[in-house]
Amino acid sequence: MKLTRDGDALIARLTPSQVSAMYEALSYLRNRDFDDMALTLLVGARRDAVDALLERLVGPHTESRDFRFSTQQLHMVHSALTAAPTMFLVRDGALLQEPFHIRLGFYRENLDALAHAIVQAATEG
Repeated sequence: MKLTRDGDALIARLTPSQVSAMYEALSYLRNRDFDDMALTLLVGARRDAVDALLERLVGPHTESRDFRFSTQQLHMVHSALTAAPTMFLVRDGALLQEPFHIRLGFYRENLDALAHAIVQAATEG
């Protein structure tokens, strides 16, 4: 992933699977029974901001393209990528891999790698 600064915004060239992973993580957390306070703790934004970002990410996407993000929006995405797996933990801290994969369509490693790529791209940008 590469991020390019454009004023206060960041432009990210994303593959269809990256966009899909972002969308699935955000929409999963958005559609849980969380009030605005809990959602804000999870992703750093209220429902209206999450909904606006989800509208921009909704697919289907068939080829890579540029997406314009504010720092706040990338924070929301990063937080969703790292918070979604915690919803599938059992008491001993193990991740329920199969339900996670069925619901999100990705493995945890995919979300972890994308979250890491966002931070790396921001540091290099």
